[in-house]
Amino acid sequence: MSRAYTRFLLGKALPHFWCPGCGNGIVLAAIARALAAAGLSPTEVVVVTGIGCWGKADDYLNVNAFHGTHGRALPIATGIKVNRPELTVLALMGDGDCATIGGNHLLHAARRNVGVKAIVVNNFNYGMTGGQYSSTTPGGKATSTSPFGNPEEGLDIARVAEAAGANYVARSTVYHAAQVEAYIREAISAPGFGLVEVASTCPTYFGRLNGMRTATDMMKWLRDVAASLNAARDLSEEERRRRIVIGKFCDRRAPDFNQRYEAIRRVARESGFNPGVVNIGR
Repeated sequence: MSRAYTRFLLGKALPHFWCPGCGNGIVLAAIARALAAAGLSPTEVVVVTGIGCWGKADDYLNVNAFHGTHGRALPIATGIKVNRPELTVLALMGDGDCATIGGNHLLHAARRNVGVKAIVVNNFNYGMTGGQYSSTTPGGKATSTSPFGNPEEGLDIARVAEAAGANYVARSTVYHAAQVEAYIREAISAPGFGLVEVASTCPTYFGRLNGMRTATDMMKWLRDVAASLNAARDLSEEERRRRIVIGKFCDRRAPDFNQRYEAIRRVARESGFNPGVVNIGR
């Protein structure tokens, strides 16, 4: 590919502030390449972020941006997309932002099938605030707040989005960088709500506390723990819980929120409904 994707990056803001070995830079580059491949211009794209390591991504993208509060990227992105459906709206969230603090918003964004594309970087802990466990931390894994192992089972973001009604859901890892870019490209072009979850490295906290002291160790772990959807079908339920299942979970073409809303508005107009007149009881 040509270097056309660089127009989506703010070169003056680089190098980024993320820790050495963090996977966020891989995902950032994948987004820039996917936007370029889609033939978009920076003015046609809006990025919405929240709080956390990945929430800094908007600082490095040369597009329209809105930096929101923790867990609220999706409702902000929803408001933008509903009012400006012609724009490509990306919600960039970490596992804490999307599934822990913002889990309720994830359910309803997927249920509404609003045309926002969520790019979720899952590093299995709250990396910015000291490595506490989040809703996606695998059971038994150590964090700063579970030094002897997480007593909870991790939430499967991709499966939740699929079950809630998202049109497009896929998951990969930063080890599989080409696959990440391909999934983001597909999500951008797909109608309705799309979610791409990317399992990522956090050698500073999650890796160090779980016997992976370097980014290379974490990359090898992601390589070895990943299992394709096809391969996962042959695994026991217990074995599947210990793996990161990657692949495309759904790719539907159901009408999105804006399409359904416009259809209802059309029916209302054709019925002669006057919003200035009280119609209760008719």
